Parts: sequence; C-alpha cells; structure tokens
Amino acid sequence: MRAMICGPILCQEKLPAVPLQMCIAVVTETYPPEINGVALTIRRVVEGLLQRGHQIQLFRPRQHAHDLPQTRHNLEEILRRGIPIPGYDGLKLGLPAKPALLRAWTLKRPDIVYVITEGPLGGSAIAAAAKLKIPCITDFHTNFHSYSTHYGIGWLKTPILAYLRNLHNKTHRTLVPTAELRDYLALHGYMNLQVIGRGVDTALFSPERRDPGLRRIWGAAPEQPVALYIGRLAAEKNLPAVIDAYSAMRSVRPDIKLVLVGDGPERAAMEAGHRGIHFAGARIGEDLAAHYASGDIFLFPSITETYGNVTVEAMASGLAIVAYDYAAAREHIVSGHSGLLARFNDTADFIRLASTLAGNPPCITGLRRHAREAALGIDWGKSHDALEAALVDIVNERGEAPADSTLASRSA
Repeated sequence: MRAMICGPILCQEKLPAVPLQMCIAVVTETYPPEINGVALTIRRVVEGLLQRGHQIQLFRPRQHAHDLPQTRHNLEEILRRGIPIPGYDGLKLGLPAKPALLRAWTLKRPDIVYVITEGPLGGSAIAAAAKLKIPCITDFHTNFHSYSTHYGIGWLKTPILAYLRNLHNKTHRTLVPTAELRDYLALHGYMNLQVIGRGVDTALFSPERRDPGLRRIWGAAPEQPVALYIGRLAAEKNLPAVIDAYSAMRSVRPDIKLVLVGDGPERAAMEAGHRGIHFAGARIGEDLAAHYASGDIFLFPSITETYGNVTVEAMASGLAIVAYDYAAAREHIVSGHSGLLARFNDTADFIRLASTLAGNPPCITGLRRHAREAALGIDWGKSHDALEAALVDIVNERGEAPADSTLASRSA
C-alpha cells in the first residue's frame, strides 16, 4: 500500500465509493487539554480517523503561550492566534485566518475540510475551502442560539440561529448526533443534514471503578446514596434545577449527598451559597471515571445540549439517571427501565422524578443495572465507521481522487 501524501490533485477520475486513505483538515476552536464535551469528542474522532490510516491536519487556536503543536505519525497540528471567550475561562476563540488557510492548503492540499466549530476560525475554513474548491463538511456541536437566553442576550437567539444556518448551508453536509436534532434544524432551514451517532468508552466508564475511599471523602457511608452532577458549572446548564431536586430528595432521604463535578463561572457563588454540597472540581480520565462510578444517581437538568456526552458516560458507569426527554437521553434511555426522563424543560416533573427515585432503593438498583447494559451497545467503532463513510462519500460525490490519486482501502 502506498503512503498517503497531502499535495495537489494529480488525477480527476471518478473513484468507487470505498474507504480511502485521505488527508483530512480538521478545524476546531477547542481541543484537549481543554476540558469540555466538544473537545473530548473531537479528540476521540481524530484518534478514530488516525487509527483508520487517514492523515490529519489539525488547526486550532493556541490556548496559552507555552502551548506547542504536536506532530506525530499522520497528525500535524497547526496553531493559530486566539482571543479569550467571555465567561469561558481557559478557552479561546480562533481569529479569522482565511489567508493563512489558503496558503497552507495550496501548499498541502487536503482531500476534505472538516469544520467542528462555527467561530471565526471555522468560518474562515469554510470560505477558504470554497475558494480552493475543496469539499467541506461541518459538525453541529453547540446550541449557541439557546445559550443566548442564559446570558441576557435572548433577543439574539434568532440572528444567531440564522448565522449558524447560513454558515452550515455553505458546506456539503452538516453532521448531527441525533435524529431529533436533525429534524429541528431541518425545520429551521438547514440543508444536507446527516445523523452520525456518538459512542462511549465502556472500558473507561464502568461500575468497576467505584471507589470507597472517594466516597469517604464525600462523607458517604457504603449504603448512603450519592447524587451527582457532572458538567460545566455555568448558567446554560440549568443548575438551579439540580439544587431544587436535591432539596426535594432530602425530604424523602435525609442522608443523601450531592456532589458536583466540574468547574465554571457559577462555581464560586454556588460554593458560597450551598455549604452542604461537595464541589469536586474538574476531573479527567480515570479520575473522572471513578467519580462517576462512585455515585448512585445522576442528575442532568441541562436543556441546551446538542447531545450530552455525560448522559452516556453516566449510563456506562451504572448510574440511575434523571434527565429531560431529549438529546442523548431520548436516544438511549428507556424511561422507567434504564433511567427516568422528565418532560422537556418541565422543572416540576424533573424534581418529582428525582425525589421519587431517592425514596426507592430497589428502583435505583434496577435503573443502574439496565443503564450499564444499554451503554454496552453504544459503540464508538460504529460512529467512526459512519463518519469515515460520510467523508469518503463527499469526496466521491465531487468526483475527485485523493490527493495522491491512490485508492487504498484498509483491507488492501
């Protein structure tokens, strides 16, 4: 098998729709070591494409002065300037970079551009790809239009949605994680939508990582229930519903504990106002997995998710979940069997389900077992296969050969 080399297209013959070794330019404004759902999902996607033999050019903002690009087999990182995002400490927004992208892709032409985020850097990538006639595909990862309501600029919701629609509709396809989101975006004028589901690492997130020592730090005895929230401590996550649900749960189970895992702009105020709650801060990797597995009930009241990775991570960790009936929860939970689903944005229903669950230990046990069983069928491998097929499909639709005119399936 000949190696894949990024470069000018040498042949225009139509290729059969089979897996190709491609050069893929991935453009994102967030990536690990940043801790958020989009960054961690994109790292998983990049690693999946690398494992399938594809070459990745990864463009992202430089997060701090000592941030260095990584270069390893088939992966080349290109760092761009960024500016801080208000309210999102530790994250930066990529600045417009169309001239730089044009230069980079003229010298080293990718087969396809894959834009993850819709900021200035992502917008520049879409424009540069169009000018160079490189196929371009996007992801819809974040409900920025919904966030506006939680930051006092709700009047911008419609203009933001229109901006995002215009940006995505300039590309050949927009990928979404659920059929529900596809239908919502289609209703609002988005075109060329395709559902690509996500997976969960059931080896990392597992009930076997339950840690009695960690529970002791929380002040929880072996039979004492612990409710968890894991995610960003920010206005768009609807955190008052967690606090109200916990209060209702304590009325039926006074010894229940609440642990909040994560960081964000709301943390200081919440810690000052709720002395009885344990704030664990941001956690990653096996440490995060141990925090999941050491709880019993997972409370997730967010109403602004495009998917909600934490939902499936909680399922894999064997937690009894209370969430709203949408996004990943609707996709993977059977209410009353592998979790409890409240009516969307119905806080009273969310609180009712949480308090009922707190007073029913056998129900907690059953939901935990069935959640883990359901999560075992949510496979990252299938997600990576579907993404690869979508990328190949777009290249083949354009009738363009891969950059070195080499057709090479992984089975060759």
